[in-house]
Amino acid sequence: MPMSSYYQELRNKVGSSPLFMPSVVGIVRNENSDVLFVKSNSEHSWGLPAGAIEPGETPAQAVVREVYEETGLHVSPTTLLGVFGGEQYRYTYPNGHQVEYVIFMFACSVVGGVLQPIDGETSELRYYPLHNLPTLQFPYPTELFASLSVSRPAYFDRD
Repeated sequence: MPMSSYYQELRNKVGSSPLFMPSVVGIVRNENSDVLFVKSNSEHSWGLPAGAIEPGETPAQAVVREVYEETGLHVSPTTLLGVFGGEQYRYTYPNGHQVEYVIFMFACSVVGGVLQPIDGETSELRYYPLHNLPTLQFPYPTELFASLSVSRPAYFDRD
């Protein structure tokens, strides 16, 4: 979806200056444990279903909404895999808007829907096997992409 009215109002006040942006990422796997990636109309690289948390929304609600908008899948977040932020999670959009993401990464299970873009901004969807993941924009630890056969604590980047 295009920028929400909340973030548009902030941008009207601060211009392109850096904003902290609380965000979510969903790790969605198929029956083979391949990970779902998305490609937007404006990017040439693959990414994960992700987006900003809106005012009044919990991170879990946001990941359900964002995954649906980008993939057409209804998901249920099952595990908080990690929380990420800091210098390595800064990004400048093509229009010059700067952000520093604070990202909640969730493992999600599919509970319904049809794999198809809903938001008009996603151009392609593809599952990748763990041994052949595309290069990511942000330095997520690759062990977080493995399916959860045993419970493990959430990953917190402390360095």
